[in-house]
Amino acid sequence: MWRHIVSNFLTIGILLLVALASVIGWAKNQYVVPGPLAEAICFKVERGSNFRRVADDLAAKGAISHPYIFKVGADYAGRTQNLKAGSYLIAAGASMTSVVATLTGTGQSTCGSEINYRIGVTATDIVVSELDPATATMKELVKFDPAAMPAPAQYADLVKSGEARLRVTLAEGVTSWQVVDALSRADFLTGDVKDMPAEGSLAPQQYEVERGGTRAALVAEMQQAQAAVLKKLWDGRATGLPYKSPAEAMIMASIVEKETGVAAERPKVASVFLNRLAQGMKLQTDPTVIYGLTKGKSNLGRGLRQSELRSNTPYNTYVIDGLPPTPIANPGAEAIAAVLNPAKTNYLYFVADGTGGHVFSETLEEHNANVAKWRKIQTDQGTTGN
Repeated sequence: MWRHIVSNFLTIGILLLVALASVIGWAKNQYVVPGPLAEAICFKVERGSNFRRVADDLAAKGAISHPYIFKVGADYAGRTQNLKAGSYLIAAGASMTSVVATLTGTGQSTCGSEINYRIGVTATDIVVSELDPATATMKELVKFDPAAMPAPAQYADLVKSGEARLRVTLAEGVTSWQVVDALSRADFLTGDVKDMPAEGSLAPQQYEVERGGTRAALVAEMQQAQAAVLKKLWDGRATGLPYKSPAEAMIMASIVEKETGVAAERPKVASVFLNRLAQGMKLQTDPTVIYGLTKGKSNLGRGLRQSELRSNTPYNTYVIDGLPPTPIANPGAEAIAAVLNPAKTNYLYFVADGTGGHVFSETLEEHNANVAKWRKIQTDQGTTGN
């Protein structure tokens, strides 16, 4: 009799274990298979939220079918403590494991509203956009220049609510003065920048910031980013370059940055200036002369006068030998790479070609012919220049 009872218990135990294993296997499968979401959504994780609340919200939006499995799976993977507040794009059919990875990853919002403060060479503006989850494209809602007009209500409300992610974008070729001046009007940042950052020390790229963050901390981040870019590219530089230090390379990179906005041209433009240095020629580049006049605080807005081209200033490369004393802007990584690994050419001259690029030449005779063509293009277009 006892044997029969024990046998029954064993049988029941085995059946329970098999059933439990089946349930666990089913749960694991539910955690990794495509989810029920028919269309992509923008899902917001509130500050102070937890995985239980997030799981319930996801289930209510149809993104997951089993909140309990979602939470247990995240807990088993050790991800529940990594939950980040923000707005995240959840793709159609996203599995629970991919949703967990999205919500516990970098913490950078991937959808919702975005405020991008764009600091450019000739213009600065703030763009408010919103991601359309269905198309995964940003739709521009508002654009304005904070120096020229009051902030629109839609922008002000988003900043106050803290619901939009905030970004600051530096264009290649902006000056340090332009950056600090523009940041002073970023009402979502606090504090002052006490010391003007050295010209060339700020990395032109996009930065994600927090509301209430300090301007000084952001500038420090820009400097750290530029220092990292320069170190990496300097370590991989070509042999035989004339630079005595990374600082001289940055000066040359800033000149190349201001001379052309065409990325593919930068190594050739760099080769022109390096060839001139090798032959003992003066650099003769207008952007350095302009920087000597404006100190990077404004755009000249006109052509250079002959008297300015003859003036004896540290930045007049028509008069001085070699490089000017400092960079004339903040160059991007491509310009730095170009001067550290320039093209191998015999070019000594270049001039605009009327398409936004330049035509290069090895001799003064060729250059003069190209200049004549450019002057004719200017005449035909009704423009003038130097």
